[in-house]
Amino acid sequence: MGSPSNKHRTFTSHNHHRLCTRTHQIAALAIIIVTFFISRLLYQSPPCASQTPASQLPASRAALRVNGGEFLSWPDRGYGSQLSLKIYVYEEDEIDGLKSLLYGRDGSIPAEACVAGQWGTQVKIHRLLLKSRFRTRRKEEADLFFVPTYVKCVRMKGGLNDKEIDQMYVKVLSQMPYFRLSGGRNHIFVFPSGAGPHLFKSWATYLNRSIVLTPEVLGSWYHLERPCKYVRWELPILELIDWKSQFQFGGCQSFIGDRTDKKNISAFNTWKDIIIPGNVADEMTGNGATLVQPLPLSKRKFLANFLGRAQRKVGRLQLIELAKQYPDKLESPELQFSGPDKLGRIEYFNHLRNAKFCLAPRGESSWTLRFYESFFVECVPVILSDQLELPFQNVIDYTQVSIKWPSTRIGPQLLEYLESIPDKAIEEMISRGREMRCWWVYASESEPCSAMRGIMWELQRKVRAFHQSTETFWLHNGSIINRNLEQFSNWKPPMPLP
Repeated sequence: MGSPSNKHRTFTSHNHHRLCTRTHQIAALAIIIVTFFISRLLYQSPPCASQTPASQLPASRAALRVNGGEFLSWPDRGYGSQLSLKIYVYEEDEIDGLKSLLYGRDGSIPAEACVAGQWGTQVKIHRLLLKSRFRTRRKEEADLFFVPTYVKCVRMKGGLNDKEIDQMYVKVLSQMPYFRLSGGRNHIFVFPSGAGPHLFKSWATYLNRSIVLTPEVLGSWYHLERPCKYVRWELPILELIDWKSQFQFGGCQSFIGDRTDKKNISAFNTWKDIIIPGNVADEMTGNGATLVQPLPLSKRKFLANFLGRAQRKVGRLQLIELAKQYPDKLESPELQFSGPDKLGRIEYFNHLRNAKFCLAPRGESSWTLRFYESFFVECVPVILSDQLELPFQNVIDYTQVSIKWPSTRIGPQLLEYLESIPDKAIEEMISRGREMRCWWVYASESEPCSAMRGIMWELQRKVRAFHQSTETFWLHNGSIINRNLEQFSNWKPPMPLP
């Protein structure tokens, strides 16, 4: 019940409010009018994003210009609205053995010797991450960890043999507490060739959860001593694979990849791995004058060309024979890539630019660097590799800039089809490719369009808030322990790998 004083309390409005004057009314009307006109102006204006040039797009978004200036970007779903990554890059002196995977057993192979050619992505990605604004020097706050190695180059130059590579990887990984903590799920490795992770023979034991960056989904040039009944025997017999690096299902040796052109031997898994562009020569990808300038269509001598070695591959041999039948339409010279008659870089690109269409058949594996090179001489690439996978498929529609023809239909019909395409349609494809090719250039992720920016977006999709492995356990207070109940901060190398 209220007090008696409350019952008799009275309230008078004039004690708290002033009368509304004519000045107040005019001011209120003015506010209404101004608000009305501002709303109309905003309503009639087109969205700001459609007026923003690519060079001025916010750094948080990656834009792709197609079809007359329209912009596409990485979808919010699964990626987020902006790049927000923290990547730790292991220092070469930080872990015993890492220098050997970079420069060879005696440190005699310089990085500059490895940066050119199709294997250069290992060096370029490493260098770009060292300068990246997303790099962190604190392991405890990192989303991802990058392990720099140049093993493809080092192996080809005799710096390490296969056994040494295998032993050195295991040695390095055993010194990484954070690798053990996540089972390797937040660790990034680059394998820049068709061999893929098979350069590390025990990859299936130790890297089967890690993020692999590679231009190739196959990664399978090791031969099986006792293959599954589905494995084809056309694999090059280079070396017997370590049985420990395979999983056995019903007595049949199998691999864990899910995208391949040969059954049960792929190291690539779409759930965790990322397709990256091949490494085109820097002299062709710069913003200024390039090594070779494209020719106008009217000045190109050939309808199509194929520049490459036969390698005893059916599709390549068919193209060489087709060029002999139609020498005025298809150029396919027997090129030498070594020895005194080796084709120079300028000569190679001069050949490549002299046709309207650049044919890109498979080689030892599905991918081919020629696909990416063709964009920089403004030649429409024709993919003749049925299992080829291409990067950044969430934003790039490859039907707009290339042609894919069945490799089983290589013959006069292919040339007839290419000849039927009007120059106007070819010019339109070249124009779209000219706008899209920046995604093949290994430049900083701060550029509105670059291979590194695309890779960063794909890496962001792999980030997890929580990591676990079979050798990681946790308590009620969130502390991480191992099987011996030791706190994570007390884990000392060398550690058993998950």
